Amino acid sequence: MHILVTGGAGFIASNIVDAYIELGHRVTVIDNLSTGSLDNLNKNANFIEMDINDNAINVLFAEQHFDVLNHHAAQMDVRFSVENPIFDAQNNIIGGLNLYQAAQKSGVKKIIFASSGGAIYGDNLPIPTPEDSPLEPCSPYGIAKLTNEKYLAFYQNNYNIDVVCLRYANIYGPRQNFNGEAGVVAIFIHKMLTGKQPIIYGDGKNTRDYVFVDDVVRANVIALNESVKGIYNIGTEIETDVNQIFNSIKELMDSDCAEVHGEEKQGEQRRSCISYQKIMREHNWSPEIKLIDGLNKTIDYFKN
Repeated sequence: MHILVTGGAGFIASNIVDAYIELGHRVTVIDNLSTGSLDNLNKNANFIEMDINDNAINVLFAEQHFDVLNHHAAQMDVRFSVENPIFDAQNNIIGGLNLYQAAQKSGVKKIIFASSGGAIYGDNLPIPTPEDSPLEPCSPYGIAKLTNEKYLAFYQNNYNIDVVCLRYANIYGPRQNFNGEAGVVAIFIHKMLTGKQPIIYGDGKNTRDYVFVDDVVRANVIALNESVKGIYNIGTEIETDVNQIFNSIKELMDSDCAEVHGEEKQGEQRRSCISYQKIMREHNWSPEIKLIDGLNKTIDYFKN
């Protein structure tokens, strides 16, 4: 198949590109390199530096005849979206629509969308949270992810494009970006390695479901199968708070840095942990990498 991966120079999508190429697929990557890195790119991928809002997207789809669109390009910082909701919507909603229109016109058969199992559900829901729970996102980022899912349902219903929405938990692992405020695992590791002080926002008791990037890659490989359609959570069903993440990394790295707390950030859910029972039942996916092993792999990557 010929697969277009947006954001393919970024943390998650570059790992997916590697897997697709290893399976023998032809892969084209577009990325504006705002957060992605050329160092992440697979040398066998066709790379085009392009923003998903560019008008040239239509020409690209018309010329390349993609079979599958795997859409990972995004403004990915929840806190930034709270402060800049218009910018977030331009990138995460309008940019997505630009892709979906081009995909529909050019005959793309399937769209795989990177949604959010953290930001799309509200607080006060069952833990671990299943896919059929009420959707009450509390940030512009979460609202944008839900809006994309609704638009994709429209394209599926009206144009017979198969759609897979993967609602990710908090992904960590090699290539994670330690800049900005997203990606607490990478940020803590980088700061401890460089002798800087990590900051835990609030009391550190906000919980998240941390899933290793290799497990997420497997879900994206499964999503290529013709029989796979619909919305699926990709997580571990294990709740871990930020204090636990900090202290686990500190212990694994034998660091002597202090536990320092800062002001709590707006738009943050208190608890987030998602159920993977649906995709396990229907497509035999379950997480394989335990948190302690994933943290060790991530630390080794940053050290080397």
